[in-house]
Amino acid sequence: MNPSWVISTARLRMIPVGWADLEDLVALKTDPRAFGLMLGGVRTRERVGEELAAEVRDWGRDGFGIWGVRGLRLGAFLGITGLQERPDGLGVALRFALWPEVRGAGLAREAAGAALRYGHEQAKLERIVAVARADNFASRMVLGAIGMVEASDFVRVGVPMLVYESVRNR
Repeated sequence: MNPSWVISTARLRMIPVGWADLEDLVALKTDPRAFGLMLGGVRTRERVGEELAAEVRDWGRDGFGIWGVRGLRLGAFLGITGLQERPDGLGVALRFALWPEVRGAGLAREAAGAALRYGHEQAKLERIVAVARADNFASRMVLGAIGMVEASDFVRVGVPMLVYESVRNR
């Protein structure tokens, strides 16, 4: 693993996901409280393994991907954040999902903000998008707080979705 891929913030340590994270990822991604609103919804154990293989490959191919987010002080697994190409052609998207128990303390904003800065500054991505359900006010608050702006909308399976974007300063 490239050491430049590891990010530390005031309260978090973000490390690219790897096979040592499999059990934490299975727990997070199979829990509807944590992953019910994510694109594709709650996963099976098998799907988590397939996604992890792709995420490990993404880091090697692209130099960006999904980080496991851990508390800096105790090292507890808190969730994930990262940058991934969306399957619908909207571009590279910022993603984040933290355990409900740690929400409300600004950790999603801290992790997502660090991932967004990495995407623009280290990965040199010109444009990064994020998609949130129109009724997911918590995610929308995080996206606005880190400087992403509402750019468009669409409807997916009857659910209004908002597309946020961040364009790199040149």
